Order: sequence, then C-alpha cells, then structure tokens
Amino acid sequence: MHVHSDPARDCGARSAHTQIGTPVIFDILEEFTKIALLIAGLYFAIGAYVAAKRAKFKVVDRRRLAILVAVVLAVSAIKVSEDAIGGESGPVDQTTLLFIHGHTPGALTGLFATATLTGSSHFMVPLASVTTILLLIAGRRREALLVAASVIGGAIVVYVVKMIVGRVRPALWETDEYWGSSFPSGHTLVVAAFATATLICISRIWPAAHRVALWIALLWIVLVALSRMVLGVHWPTDVLAAALVGAFLPLAISVVLEFRNS
Repeated sequence: MHVHSDPARDCGARSAHTQIGTPVIFDILEEFTKIALLIAGLYFAIGAYVAAKRAKFKVVDRRRLAILVAVVLAVSAIKVSEDAIGGESGPVDQTTLLFIHGHTPGALTGLFATATLTGSSHFMVPLASVTTILLLIAGRRREALLVAASVIGGAIVVYVVKMIVGRVRPALWETDEYWGSSFPSGHTLVVAAFATATLICISRIWPAAHRVALWIALLWIVLVALSRMVLGVHWPTDVLAAALVGAFLPLAISVVLEFRNS
C-alpha cells in the first residue's frame, strides 16, 4: 500500500513551522539585544559619573565590577519576571518543564528531593543563623550583617511577591503541595542569596578559596533550581527569576555597606 502525501498540506506545515520558529528566534535576539544595550548604557553612564566624581565615589570605582554584575542581574530579573507574570513565557515554560520531566532518570529523583530540602526553611534558617553567629564570633561584623540581611531580605521578597503575583503552580503531573503561588521559587531565591553572600564573605576572608567557593555556590543553586522543576512545583521562569534576584541582593547589599563604612 502506498501512502500519498498531500503537497499542499506539507507546504502548509513547512510554512507554519517557518512562521512559528523564525519570529521566535528574532524575538529572542531582539530581547537579548535590548538587554545588552540597556546594560551597556547603564555601565558607561555609571563609569562616566564616577569619573567625574572620583574623589567622592571611590567605593563605586573600586566595586565597579560588582555593580556591573548587579545591574546585569537586576535587568535580566526584570525581563524574566515581566515575561513570566505577563504570561509570555507560558509555551516555553511548559515545553521546558515537560522536557525535563521526560529526560530525568528516576534514579536521580532522590538526589533532587534532597537538593530541595537544602532550600527549605528547616535547613536554611539554622544554616544562616550558625553562619552569622560564627562570623560575629570571628569579629567579621560586616560579613555577618551581609549574610543575615541577604537571607532575611530574600525571604521578605519571596513572601511579598508571592502574595502580589499569585501565579498558578504547574499541574502537568501529580506533585506535592506547596504554600503560595509559583512565582518566584522561594527555595531557589533564598539559596542563591545565602550562597552569593557566603561567596562574597569567603572572597574577603580567604581569597585563595574564592574559585572553589564559586563553583560550590553555582552547583548548589543549579541543583536546587533544577530540583524544583524536576519535582514539577515551579515553572522554569520561576526559578530563573529567583536565582537572578537572589544573587542580586547580596551584591547590592555589599556595595551599600561599603558606602556606609567608607
């Protein structure tokens, strides 16, 4: 038996694929271009202003890289949040989540469940408290304040934004119940805030351990963020925005603390 294809239908399918695929690619490139131009404009504007006020803003000049990273994180977080809250990321979120669910080996479920536990309040509150106390005992008051302010600030951001946004959690397969809306991922945001704050502290106290601490922080954030998607309780943009905001907070707080102590 021979099955004859319909040339008109095949042509229409190719046309539809082109109509769907090409604009999406151009939209992504356009968004990245806008973000890059905005970041570059802000960076050069800050640089020019600091150059004009160099005597007054030595802290800004010294922490220019940290400020640039903070600006990148903030602009990216705003863009991701805008797409998530506005519903524009819906198809990409769903496709990505289904792909992760379909390609994650069942043997790794326990690993991701453990990773999620490390982002829970039962784990983070004692860890942040002990870290803050140890820093105070060591006489590192500024670092202790950075860790405490980052974690508390992150928790406040999570609570407030969840109450305001009210995004519906994924329901693509059976999952555990969690408090609050889907946006943002509280586990990811608080872990990113604590990990970034700790990384900054380690870079100041033990500069030689900076690279190792950086990789550990990145691995922890990625595992927690991925675990929330593997378990099906957050959309990809929930965890992406949370990671960006969580990393931004300690950087911004550290610069502010330097201003106050300069």
